[in-house]
Amino acid sequence: MRNVPLGATDETITDYCLGTMTWGNQTPEDQAHRQMDMALEAGIDVIDTAEMYPVNPVKAETVGNTERVIGNWNAAHPARRGDYKLATKISGENGGFVRPGQPITGATFAEALEGSLERLRTDYIDIYQLHWPNRGSYMFRQNWTYVPKGDRAEILDNMRDVLDAAGAAQKAGKIRHFALSNESAWGTAQWLRLSEELDLPRVQTVQNEYSLMCRLYDTDMAELSVHERVTLLAFSPLATGLLTGKYQGGRIPEDSRMSLSPEMGGRRTPRAFEAVDAYLGVAEKHGLDPVHMAMAFTVQRPFAVSSIFGATTCAQLQHILDGKDLVLSNAVLEDIDAAHRAHPMPY
Repeated sequence: MRNVPLGATDETITDYCLGTMTWGNQTPEDQAHRQMDMALEAGIDVIDTAEMYPVNPVKAETVGNTERVIGNWNAAHPARRGDYKLATKISGENGGFVRPGQPITGATFAEALEGSLERLRTDYIDIYQLHWPNRGSYMFRQNWTYVPKGDRAEILDNMRDVLDAAGAAQKAGKIRHFALSNESAWGTAQWLRLSEELDLPRVQTVQNEYSLMCRLYDTDMAELSVHERVTLLAFSPLATGLLTGKYQGGRIPEDSRMSLSPEMGGRRTPRAFEAVDAYLGVAEKHGLDPVHMAMAFTVQRPFAVSSIFGATTCAQLQHILDGKDLVLSNAVLEDIDAAHRAHPMPY
């Protein structure tokens, strides 16, 4: 594990980030708190959550519970709040689980931030992210039918409104850094341009899906990431568990994500299992654990990455931590490249 730049700041974060989206649902609070302890003891210094969590499934009655679990840990360990950077997200328009039908605006930004601060029992958020753009996103398999939409002038006016709110929150000490999620290259570039023109908080990170199975980031976003110094917070680096191999051969382990969300957010396709077989073959050929290989791949890219992994259990977390220092050889990377060419977009 190593440190990577936190965007264009002089700060760093570890290239492994603890994800929390199962906490308060699949992962009980005592186990979640143990995971916090384990991650910090291993040297991880960034934790990611969101106001809508937990997931599997998202329900109006459980929204905010993950932040409350983290808040209870913060309250029990007040001296340790400075030991890690806390990232959370404001939800945009959705089907009814939080502020239904309301887009992200300056007003909802301020409202959501206050709610997260209260639930997290902290005075500040290190990385405050917009969970998805108001205008829509091509993430989550929407790339197959994606159509750009919205009036440009209205989109930019909304961005200015949100940046004003971010600036006020930053001046008040409530957020340290502004960030995005599920964004495109055009969207990220506009946020960056406006922040520079208006002297308001710039985008430091973008949280998009990235794994051996999902490499949409590798082209335009990668170029933007390098030249504009925007760090990727990569979510689903294990492809929601597919890359562990536990679902091969039609297996569906009890209490696994697939048992709760059968279609895996559109990732469950015949081609996906064929691709997993190819990557499992690369790992076997080189004597590597497939989980360790998949995680190591995401943090060896030519752009700055902190890879967000989730673990339902402490045993799963320990398994991931055991591989945190793995560096893949050129021979492994060449075989991964060959597998990617053979299975370029498996879902």
